[in-house]
Amino acid sequence: MKRLLSIEFQKIWKNKASRVLSIAYFVILSFIALIASIKFEIGPIKIDLAETGIFNFPFIWHFNTYIAAILKFFLAVVIVSMMANEYSYGTLKQNLIDGMSKEEFIKSKFLTVLAFSGISTAFVFVMSLILGLLFSSYNEFSIIFSDLDYLLAYFVKLVGFFSFCLFLGILVKRSAFALGFLLIWSILENIAYGVLKFKIFNGSEKVDTAFQFFPLESMSSLIVEPFTRLSFVKTIGTQIGVENTKNYSVDYLSIITVIVWTAIFIILSYKILKRRDL
Repeated sequence: MKRLLSIEFQKIWKNKASRVLSIAYFVILSFIALIASIKFEIGPIKIDLAETGIFNFPFIWHFNTYIAAILKFFLAVVIVSMMANEYSYGTLKQNLIDGMSKEEFIKSKFLTVLAFSGISTAFVFVMSLILGLLFSSYNEFSIIFSDLDYLLAYFVKLVGFFSFCLFLGILVKRSAFALGFLLIWSILENIAYGVLKFKIFNGSEKVDTAFQFFPLESMSSLIVEPFTRLSFVKTIGTQIGVENTKNYSVDYLSIITVIVWTAIFIILSYKILKRRDL
């Protein structure tokens, strides 16, 4: 396992584009801390984001994992390029000639996906803990470490998404086409939802239930947007008569769904590689 990971990280580090994107991802991720310094005025209303409660425990776990998940596309490019480069530079064929089996090859890629996801989750944990200790109004131990299931959801979301990117990289072989296919898949999921919801089942809620099992939707629903949880947003909603009934907790059914899709993507990746003439 250590040998396989070492091989993959050497490939990534020696590729300038992948190296720059990986570093940029973590640098930009750390910019979440700069949100604490944002202050602005809307007429007579003065807003200091650090004082709105976004860094309060346990809300910070929800907020930071949601924001960090948006930035996952930086590493998605690295994952797709990692696979595309195997074909472009002939390293896949060379690895197989050197004695690596196709099963070990896929295993090495999946271990890289797990490593990136784990490192990113650990980074978000440490950053959130520091920001929370600096700005949170609540510092009780039980409050600080409540709602950590958002970190689990974040990790599972990254693993699922990167596994999908890995599958597309193996399927399409070219990073630009793979990323384009990812965009098309996202659009098709939403088109399928609209057709099923409004054209076939006439607005039935059963479509919403079924839609949560689609690959990208199941990943997206792991961490619901956190902004409407903020007290000042709720107050504004109440004043204008908008009732918020959204469930913000981590849905473990979605976690199981994403894990199943992850397994499917990895198995399909192996099947494609096994049958493909290299």
